[in-house]
Amino acid sequence: MRPESEADLAEAVAGAQGPLAIRGGGTRGGAVPGEVLETGGLSGITLYEPGALTLVARAGTPLAEIEAALEREGQRLAFEPMDHRVLLGGTGAPTVGGVVAANVSGPRRIQAGAARDFCLGVRFVDGRGTLVKNGGRVMKNVTGYDLVKLMAGSRGTLGVLSEVSLKVLPAPEAAASLAVPVATPAEAVAVMSAALGSPFDVNGAAYRPEAGCVVLRIEGFDGSVGYRAERLAALFAGRGAEIDRADVGETWRALRDVAALKDHPLVWKLSMAPRDMVPALLEPAAREMGFDYQLDWGGGLCWLGMTVAQLDACAAHFGTGDPWATAVAVHRGLQERMIAPDAATRLRGHVTLVKAPEPVATQVPRFQPEPAALAALTAALRQRFDPRGILNPGLMA
Repeated sequence: MRPESEADLAEAVAGAQGPLAIRGGGTRGGAVPGEVLETGGLSGITLYEPGALTLVARAGTPLAEIEAALEREGQRLAFEPMDHRVLLGGTGAPTVGGVVAANVSGPRRIQAGAARDFCLGVRFVDGRGTLVKNGGRVMKNVTGYDLVKLMAGSRGTLGVLSEVSLKVLPAPEAAASLAVPVATPAEAVAVMSAALGSPFDVNGAAYRPEAGCVVLRIEGFDGSVGYRAERLAALFAGRGAEIDRADVGETWRALRDVAALKDHPLVWKLSMAPRDMVPALLEPAAREMGFDYQLDWGGGLCWLGMTVAQLDACAAHFGTGDPWATAVAVHRGLQERMIAPDAATRLRGHVTLVKAPEPVATQVPRFQPEPAALAALTAALRQRFDPRGILNPGLMA
């Protein structure tokens, strides 16, 4: 099904006789059983007021169309959504509804905020086929349910987005990247923490283990960027920090889209406190298995990938006989440690399986299982918005 209007969308959901698999551009994977309901027919920018820093678009509008319109006015989406096609090898076109539904946020999240922080309003059809609208076109505090924040990250399990209102920001005049050599991931986290704690307004802090360096980003007016870059380099003068003003966009697109792991069949996204990422996760994991990874968000986000050869090499440790069975064991081990009953071994974070072949993806929960109390709240919300349980069933279970 491909509705062309909100009325068509509401009719399609209300008349559904079974599960619906909600699809925007089809770039993020995570397919669920059910009749496909595409939002691509709900396309187009309905309002754009550059002076008010506000844009309203139908959910199926290609992200590229929105970014092109913003670029013409010297503006951008500050939350820097990644393009999953690089990592997952997809061929579709990302949509603004998909970005909001998945709360897709890139390296700039540590300074600017996530996609949900830029959502002013939403319109969606719930599981009954009822059109719901919440929020507006300006940022304000109101009483009642904040459905805007609730829908951002719900991945179509509470309702099918039909329109979103976004706050946009001016694009910077200039940018600079600093490459700071480090020898270990612990040093990398220390450098990123120091940079983010400095007065130089760093809005990107990532670690590239294959290059042996931390990459930092500064944006703003040209003179300010030059001054802050020099001062930040001086802060790490003993490490031989180098400033790059030529390839900043290319460097950060590759980091945003996790290009370093695009050839890995297994990729996980792990979120936890930066202070715990290395001693509690990476160092113990390295004693059990080989893997490749990239840190972002100052060390609070880890993209972890494994090749078939790396899976085969640690099969004996996990007592498995083939790489996909090993991948299942690795996944379960990571998720179980996040909610371990023993506080001393609990990692207090989230593990999401981003990329995996079908023999793995069908055997494990893609998203981090929730504690019982939180799971009860989630179930109650889904019962309220989708009492028939037809919207992307099982996707986030």
